[in-house]
Amino acid sequence: MSRPSPAAAKPAFLITIDTEGDDLWSRPQAIETLNSRFLARFQHLCEDFGFRPTWLVNHEMANCPTFQAFGKEVLRRGTGEIGMHLHAWNCPPVIPLTDDDHHHQPFLIEYPAEIIEAKIRHMTDLLHARFECAVVSHRAGRWALDATYAQLLSRYGYGVDCSVTPHVSWVQAMGAPNGHGGADYRNFPELPYWMDLDHIDRAGNSPLLELPVTVLPGPLQRKLPFAHSTPGLRRWAWRREPPLFWLYPDGTNLRHMLTLVDEAVKSRRPCIELVLHSSELMPGGSPLFGDEAAIEGLYSDLHLLFCSIAPRFVGRTLAEFRQSWRESAH
Repeated sequence: MSRPSPAAAKPAFLITIDTEGDDLWSRPQAIETLNSRFLARFQHLCEDFGFRPTWLVNHEMANCPTFQAFGKEVLRRGTGEIGMHLHAWNCPPVIPLTDDDHHHQPFLIEYPAEIIEAKIRHMTDLLHARFECAVVSHRAGRWALDATYAQLLSRYGYGVDCSVTPHVSWVQAMGAPNGHGGADYRNFPELPYWMDLDHIDRAGNSPLLELPVTVLPGPLQRKLPFAHSTPGLRRWAWRREPPLFWLYPDGTNLRHMLTLVDEAVKSRRPCIELVLHSSELMPGGSPLFGDEAAIEGLYSDLHLLFCSIAPRFVGRTLAEFRQSWRESAH
């Protein structure tokens, strides 16, 4: 029997979890990893629906014995993937860039190229040592990617990046106080593309596949693109809906996420990509989910979202999607 054509196959549902310390939004000086005790519930929920999350792991979580045991079990059962997530301010070699890197959380792209490479090399070696697996998927800390970073990822064997947030600019989000802010993805593609390593906002011939997070303008933004920024209309527009819909649960946006899923099916997108942080699965681990009631609300939303996705999509890790995408091109 011949393999179904890409057009006939179900689109992929990609789940990406930035796997990092507790409540990094509060910019703690001492980072804890208590959220590692709360991840099994989410993994089991994914497995109940046949979904296969990619855990994008940073330095403190790679060194957390509880997460190490969890990650190794996921790999042993073949129910997910371990990838890399790099927070520059506490990943060795630790070389201060500001007067308080834990507070400012500088972007990796603000460091000299040789330090960027040293940090990528350290994280790659660390993940190989801790989990004894090939690590080919990556997301940049604080969404900050540039051409130098992408070139180094490819050099160190990474085949998938998922740092791009289409339609979103992070320029107003500062790292180093004297820096230029984060990456601007407003003119980047929404759909997967093999990245041009010199011009990362366009397709090229590199082996690095970019899988952008699912972020789309909401219906109101498409109809009235000026409404959210026009005095007199701004308050009315924001009361109705945000300008962008993210496939990122925040406790209030289930309707928006379901809209994204429906639109992806109608437009025959090859994949959708959900993003979460591991600390958002723990009560008090993030600003969005401060107590057990909020976590229960999150899981209720996730269950309803997954019920909508499961009949129409197939679960894939990032590496699995890359393999299928490469095969479909031949």
